[in-house]
Amino acid sequence: MKLSQFDYDLPKELIAQTPIKQRDHSKLLVLDKETWTIEDKKFYDIINYLWENDVLVLNKTRVIKARLLWKIQNISENKLIPCEIFLHKQINENSWDCLVYPWKKLKIWTKVYFEKLTWTIKEISDSWRIVEFDKAWNEFIEIIDKIWQIPTPPYIKEKLEEDDRYQTIYSKECWSVAAPTAWLHFTDELIDKIKAKWVKIEYVLLHIWLWTFKWIETENILDHKMHSEYITIDEETCKRLNKYKKEWKTIISVWTTSTRTLESFSEENWELRYWEKETCLFIYPWYKWKFVDKLITNFHLPKSSLIILVSSLAWEENIKKAYKHAVDSKYRFFSFWDAMFIK
Repeated sequence: MKLSQFDYDLPKELIAQTPIKQRDHSKLLVLDKETWTIEDKKFYDIINYLWENDVLVLNKTRVIKARLLWKIQNISENKLIPCEIFLHKQINENSWDCLVYPWKKLKIWTKVYFEKLTWTIKEISDSWRIVEFDKAWNEFIEIIDKIWQIPTPPYIKEKLEEDDRYQTIYSKECWSVAAPTAWLHFTDELIDKIKAKWVKIEYVLLHIWLWTFKWIETENILDHKMHSEYITIDEETCKRLNKYKKEWKTIISVWTTSTRTLESFSEENWELRYWEKETCLFIYPWYKWKFVDKLITNFHLPKSSLIILVSSLAWEENIKKAYKHAVDSKYRFFSFWDAMFIK
């Protein structure tokens, strides 16, 4: 299966740079994967597609301020050099796998002092560094929350005015470097309306790391090595979800992170196991779906693992048709985007 099959033309002006004022007023493309029909709605209309027999599964991860920009003095050239450190993946209590720039200046055993933090470069791999900080988790998070920045994807060029606009309303557990963006459309009022229809809402956890933005580089997608991400489902949530599945309730995952979590923990008998691990599950066409029935998501990057995932759920030609419709209809794409409901 060729990567070029999952490419599409996208005018740059359709890549949303800022969130809309009201979260639930974005457009919603409703795609019926059985009839191939498309409807144009607003996101708040999602309430009309949810029923008592439905279960919404959301990712409760929270984005941390994972990016720091500062400058160091180049004595030989008598100028300040811009530097950047980007937390990618936590190794242990106070060590992280990080992307750094300029990586040639930050050699092994280099110590960096900034504000109340000191860190040491412990290991080197290309532009990556294993960085050990002098503060443990709680104090570390408290410090970076004051002086670091919320990272936004590379295709967003404008500065984020309000950090909370890149957080979901019920985000709880810090660790992600990107938001589960389909979740960004929900408001407290909309959630209350959904609960009033007796729709069940459950939470799983997948921490989104930097590789979520990585392009697939192999023309044969089966040669692609999928990145790993930390996932967990607690025991009580797992029991409830298994009960719902046995009762033939419809499982609707919100964004691809919840999807990967549910499918990673699902057995061949359509039953979830509860534990914690890292998943490198790659979902592509002809994947045998075990737990997820429907999906609320966004419009994904061309040639990405995410557009391949949605093509698996709704068929490749169906997704091509929907994306062409979205481009022709001037939908907003990517993180501050309009949404899609695959039903």
